[in-house]
Amino acid sequence: MIKIKFISYFQIATALCLLCFSCGVPSEKNSSKEKKTVFRYNEASGIETLDPAYARYTEDIWVMNQIFNGLLQMDSQLIAKPCIAKSWETSPDGREYTFQLRSDVYFHDHPKFKDGKGRKVTASDFVYSFFRIIDPGNASYGYSLFNNYLDKSEKNNYKGFSAVNDSVLKIFLNESNQTFINILTMQYFSVVPKEIVEYYGKDFRRNPIGTGPFKFKMWSEGVKLVLVKNENYFEKDATAKKNGDSEEPNLPYLDAVSISFVKDKQLSFLDFVRGNYDFMSGLDDSFKDLVFTGEGNLNPQYKGKFIIEKRPYLKTDYLGILIDEKSDIVKKSPLKLKAIRQAINYGIDREKLVKYLRNNIGIPATSGFVPQGLPSFDSSKVKGYKFNAEKALDLLYIAGFPEGKGLPPIILTTTATFQSHCEFIQHELGNIGIKISIEVIDDATYREMVAQSKVNMFRKTWVADYPDAENFLGIFYSKNFTPAGPNYTKFNNFKFDKLYERSLSEKNDSIRYDYYQQMDQLVADEAPIVPLYYDEIIRFVQKDIQGLESNPMNLLILKRVKKSPSSFMED
Repeated sequence: MIKIKFISYFQIATALCLLCFSCGVPSEKNSSKEKKTVFRYNEASGIETLDPAYARYTEDIWVMNQIFNGLLQMDSQLIAKPCIAKSWETSPDGREYTFQLRSDVYFHDHPKFKDGKGRKVTASDFVYSFFRIIDPGNASYGYSLFNNYLDKSEKNNYKGFSAVNDSVLKIFLNESNQTFINILTMQYFSVVPKEIVEYYGKDFRRNPIGTGPFKFKMWSEGVKLVLVKNENYFEKDATAKKNGDSEEPNLPYLDAVSISFVKDKQLSFLDFVRGNYDFMSGLDDSFKDLVFTGEGNLNPQYKGKFIIEKRPYLKTDYLGILIDEKSDIVKKSPLKLKAIRQAINYGIDREKLVKYLRNNIGIPATSGFVPQGLPSFDSSKVKGYKFNAEKALDLLYIAGFPEGKGLPPIILTTTATFQSHCEFIQHELGNIGIKISIEVIDDATYREMVAQSKVNMFRKTWVADYPDAENFLGIFYSKNFTPAGPNYTKFNNFKFDKLYERSLSEKNDSIRYDYYQQMDQLVADEAPIVPLYYDEIIRFVQKDIQGLESNPMNLLILKRVKKSPSSFMED
């Protein structure tokens, strides 16, 4: 078991009082430093990699979003926009994309480039970057998102993409795919320089060179990560001219980004209150009752102290259940029975979970896996599970375990972050005779065990990579089995797969949404998962921060952020 350190509210209140007295005292050392605008935040989960080929975790993507660019980018309204590609065209059959590249994009400076200056990006750089993703030897997490859609037939010289010249790139698909443009906005498809990647090898993960608004400076793992302004960044702020400026200013506005890795989230919150961080994201059990009322509102003592943002989040929190019939774990588990999985779904009061463990932040997931906030969401067409103890008991009886008698304990594997949620679920299911044993392990081990199908039931979240229900439903597609893809439950359903494949090429939104709803209902009926709640974004921002965009995918976009100058501490 993992030991968790708790801080009492008295300790927090005492610390806050001390902080109030200390905040107004300027540091003599700091006052002698040059004034710079540094955006500071804490990442309690740490950073695993800065190589975009492995950009699957939010905390990693946040940093990569500052260092790298791709052909396209997602704006704050979740619409795919030009980035390094200034324009693109699609063939009438939807299977060939032609991208026209900008001619003013350069990689960050590095000694391996001629004269140490970053060279111009060409279409060949994208060809190299894309081959990294589809090379099985690299085990990129973007493999299934890309390789499965490419047309690598003889007519395309057995390649799914090609550089026509320095400024024109073509991508060939085996079928029309209405979500493909959104897929290309993901960090997996960032451009990287061949000579730098090959120079560092696997160590490119901590020596990234991209084209983004900020350049990598240093990373002391578990301590500090620093990015500095890219003075040669190609984008300008078009919104400034619209607001009356005579010309479009160069981006970014900030001089640097500083990320710390304090694991104790309560202490991190105290540092935010003190002003040591400019931004925090997320609601943690360790301080939720201090900050929010039971109704999910900001406690009066913090009103006016900082800005709080709350909005729907394209994120579903759930329990996953491994149902691979070939697995020895599944063969020995009562979870191989659909009736048991359905009984678990009926046996959990999601409204109570959101109210008491989340301070009413989040929406009980009583429809399906696809969250609210997406246009295809329709609770009248996708029927999930609401708390119903009688139905749960009926299903246990059908499965041969009346009132849970004879049912062996079920192990629920989780991390310390979600231990309280799992204890709530343990209590709820215990009331109907389903015994749950909780196994708490460290984050890294947990991720590996889930990816390698070594746990039977696990606590998981899914955050949208792009704003389309296909991104959620794709984790149940049989060709996306883990570890190559995100199908952690190894759900395999012929009808689902056919609907999924049909939806990819369907241009009519209403028909495609109907396919999505049918798929979501199939998953709900077979119950390889237990949806818990559709999350909401909670962001805390200091009052002197301007231009920090908020969006339903919780992307961190810093290139337009402005901040009052402060003393820049050299790292």
